[in-house]
Amino acid sequence: MNNIWTNTAAWVAAIVAALVLSFAAPNESSVMGRLPAVSAQRLDRMSVPIPQGLPSDRTLALITFQGTQRAQAERWIDGLRLRDNRSIAWMRMPVLEDPGNAAGRSAIESRLLAKYPNAGDRAQLVPVFTDRAAFIRQAGLGDANQVHAVVVNRNGEVLARAGGEFDEDKAQALMETLRDQHGL
Repeated sequence: MNNIWTNTAAWVAAIVAALVLSFAAPNESSVMGRLPAVSAQRLDRMSVPIPQGLPSDRTLALITFQGTQRAQAERWIDGLRLRDNRSIAWMRMPVLEDPGNAAGRSAIESRLLAKYPNAGDRAQLVPVFTDRAAFIRQAGLGDANQVHAVVVNRNGEVLARAGGEFDEDKAQALMETLRDQHGL
């Protein structure tokens, strides 16, 4: 009789341990990262609260941290044919260290306006003024030394990401995640 209770107690303990571990295990969003909630404004002056104000439930964000990464971001834009494909919601998101005042942010925006005179480019550009290191950590990006192409939803969850130079295999993985939005 004692042996039955011992076996039953062992099974109950194993089930409880499994349940505890299932709730304690990281979920996909905590592993992939999450965009921090920030108030941003497109370069054409339209307000975009991130992530709730993203243009689609799955949006491709090309995140840059340095002006020298502009060419790398352009290769992603050209490689994915983003300017020609209206079915993909996307944005270019330079993450900039917040200077702490409106005059500093305005000066940075003026430099960006000079670099992006095209209205279409300005509509896709959403500069984010924030603590860069905290943004990188929270979004799960690793570093600021490369462009990060991420698929993010309106909850801020990073659903897919690729870093560095444009690559067809990386692009295909991102496109599959974008297509999953419509169950295609």
